[in-house]
Amino acid sequence: MAKRIIKLIVMGGLLSACTATPPTRFYVLEPQFDVPAVSADDQVKKLIIGIGPISIPALLERKQLVTRDADNNLQIAELQQWAAPLKDNIAEVLAQNLTALQPSQIIRAYPWNAYGSIDYQIIVQISRFDAKPEQSANLEANWAIMDQKSHSVVSNGFSKIQAKPENATTTGTVKALNNTLATLSQELAKALSKLK
Repeated sequence: MAKRIIKLIVMGGLLSACTATPPTRFYVLEPQFDVPAVSADDQVKKLIIGIGPISIPALLERKQLVTRDADNNLQIAELQQWAAPLKDNIAEVLAQNLTALQPSQIIRAYPWNAYGSIDYQIIVQISRFDAKPEQSANLEANWAIMDQKSHSVVSNGFSKIQAKPENATTTGTVKALNNTLATLSQELAKALSKLK
């Protein structure tokens, strides 16, 4: 009887080992542009631009990645998670992309109060940031650039951006989402280039 109980315990242990949950994978968004080297001639006074706060829909304020299926049903991937809060990661990526695209300006991610005052603030309200694997990554956002001296909006717009994932993997999806942020960064850089 004791041998049979030991045999059952060993078999149970082996079965539970075979059905172990796969590990959670963590992802980050990354800047897509290289920051140019600063030369001594670049020491002229530059505009200081603050990016943020960034707002995202409540359904995206979670660790798990959110995708949509063909019927627009949301899928929440328990084992595919962001390594950092999504809106903080987005703000940092936009700041780094804009630093590369607008080397004549100083870009700081929110909160920027450690760096002192800013000249302009970019507020971004994201209404969609998800993907349909193998089809498209989608970014929809309203944005505004505010003059901090006059507290007035000097430029604003709505961006609706799609990028095709290379493949149906989560890595392919995250890369496509990165590409949508790169396009948004280019649109914001174009608007910033008109500031004085």
